[in-house]
Amino acid sequence: MQVEVSKYTEGSKDAVVRPNGLPESLIKYDARQKDQARSSVSELLLALKNPRSLSESSNSTFKRKSQESVGALTGDGTGKRSSESGSRRTSRSGARSSLQKISEVPEGGNKARKSGLFSLMGLLGMGQGNVEKNMLKPRDEDPLLDSDDERPESFDDELRRKEMRRGIDLATTLERIEKNFVITDPRLPDNPIIFASDSFLQLTEYCREEILGRNCRFLQGPETDRATVRKIRDAIDNQTDVTVQLINYTKSGKKFWNLFHLQPMRDQKGDVQYFIGVQLDGTEHVKDAAEREGVMLIKKTADNIDEAAKELPDANLRPEDLWANHSKVVLPKPHMKDSASWRAIQKVLEGGESIDLKHFRPVKPLGSGDTGSVHLVELLNTGEYFAMKAMDKNVMLNRNKVHRATAERQILDMLDHPFLPTLYASFQTKTHICLITDYYPGGELFLLLDRQPLKVLREDAVRFYAAEVVVALEYLHCQGIIYRDLKPENILLHRDGHISLTDFDLSCLTSCRPQVILPEEADKKRRRKSRSSPLFFAEPMRASNSFVGTEEYIAPEIITGAGHTSAVDWWALGILLYEMLYGYTPFRGKTRQRTFANILHKDIRFPASISVSLPARQLMYRLLHRDPANRMGSYEGSNEIKEHAFFRGINWALIRGRAPPKLDAPLFPDDMRKQGMTAGGGDDNHTDMF
Repeated sequence: MQVEVSKYTEGSKDAVVRPNGLPESLIKYDARQKDQARSSVSELLLALKNPRSLSESSNSTFKRKSQESVGALTGDGTGKRSSESGSRRTSRSGARSSLQKISEVPEGGNKARKSGLFSLMGLLGMGQGNVEKNMLKPRDEDPLLDSDDERPESFDDELRRKEMRRGIDLATTLERIEKNFVITDPRLPDNPIIFASDSFLQLTEYCREEILGRNCRFLQGPETDRATVRKIRDAIDNQTDVTVQLINYTKSGKKFWNLFHLQPMRDQKGDVQYFIGVQLDGTEHVKDAAEREGVMLIKKTADNIDEAAKELPDANLRPEDLWANHSKVVLPKPHMKDSASWRAIQKVLEGGESIDLKHFRPVKPLGSGDTGSVHLVELLNTGEYFAMKAMDKNVMLNRNKVHRATAERQILDMLDHPFLPTLYASFQTKTHICLITDYYPGGELFLLLDRQPLKVLREDAVRFYAAEVVVALEYLHCQGIIYRDLKPENILLHRDGHISLTDFDLSCLTSCRPQVILPEEADKKRRRKSRSSPLFFAEPMRASNSFVGTEEYIAPEIITGAGHTSAVDWWALGILLYEMLYGYTPFRGKTRQRTFANILHKDIRFPASISVSLPARQLMYRLLHRDPANRMGSYEGSNEIKEHAFFRGINWALIRGRAPPKLDAPLFPDDMRKQGMTAGGGDDNHTDMF
């Protein structure tokens, strides 16, 4: 079985480096294409094993059991909704009974949708036009499907089981811009191309290996006007913009009119860093109004490319400069500065030493990923335990994660909140960068869920954990941080049972726009008893378009490439609530492509076999609205979520002092209590970091 990726990889150019020793290409494609190929192969293997399963999944329509009227889902009108069930955490399966009615109605019309199987490559290439076409609009339909609900899908493949829970990073914002463009670097000899979009490859018929490292002259031919070419050269020499029309040639010799815009990209000092070249295939020479419209389009595209490219580290930096932030001293923040952990760290610093690997004793590994590992460590001779995240520098370079590591370090250094980790130190070795943060003896919420007899939590426990997640997300959004990887594995538990969100390598850091919303007069009269004071509302300002997240928790707008905001975190909260209440996520598929297709097209189901209150189902319904503009949390942020009936009785100001609910399977089993629940009770399975 063969999956072609060679058109999109660097090929032999993979080994080409700059004078500074870093790759010449702005993006390393090898690992990226392997991930995509692996996903495609999984889809093909499933099709070979069971051809009918894929065709039935992609071609079947949703059957309706009845057309009886039901109550409103949002309380704003009347209507009905259909839903879809997923698979449990374990392979225990059984036919689900028919779905319960929900007295809350979606807004909108009753347009039918088709479900379909999308290939991952197709999803990566989905444009804004497709976004509107594929966006799910709530419908006025009966929520009841056939009484013989679909059996949850069983997963025998352990690798697939792990893959679907792992964070994915399939494309940066730059890679998802669906226009014909290249980026060149004038600091290298002959101003070579260091990035070419997939659309540019399709336009010119060249593969990436044939383009990287070359000057744009290779598109010229016999009928290319030399005077126009000189205008482009003069603009490069003078570091200015220029827009021209000229004839170019594809690899097969086909000529086409190219509306071409060149624009310098400058760094923070104002020096030219790269040149951006955007091409608009006009097929023939365009005039007047059409040309003006095309010029506006390509200039706007160039501005978007400029912004997206700035997310990546400058390719001309020295290798040691890439990791410079990790060698900076971390200063204590107000709410943790008097803790025993900080006092122990400060004692080392006051002795004139910088925190380094030699100051820690390895205790046991806590986890590992595709770029590094997390270890439980003790600060020598102190009895203070920390979590150390160690990331391999070469792996970070090869997997295009340098900017992710930089952002994670910046984010951790900003945090000062009881439901978020504290950064105590960061440093680097010759091969790794390391972050020292809090150790959470309670482990992952995912494992706590898995220990429960039915793999679910009682609703009072779900309310408790979800409320603390809301508070943590509220704080992150106020700091301009889009979390983008909410899932039970990233929710760790303190010894006292409270939560902390961790792992920020997929998060987006931007600026924040604080707002004060004054209630309208009508609202003041209606809500006089509940709320009449102004609302503080602060959310990250800039949208992103990276393809990141965890498969089962990814929001629709991330898949379609429509650009996303902090609303993706509220979608993930809806998925988290569902998994805590039902034991599985609602859109899970046997392959990544099927999961993505389910997220885009399938309705959410609330099985009657598990008792879940109406407010809980209403909240999930509103959080899992596929249109982010209408999703709960998009208008007033966390305020409207906090006011939902599901959270009635939560004292938000004093939530940190609230006692965690009792669980069927406790946070610390008896055998752990007998061991004293000590951090030092691990094994000696260490890595070469030590």
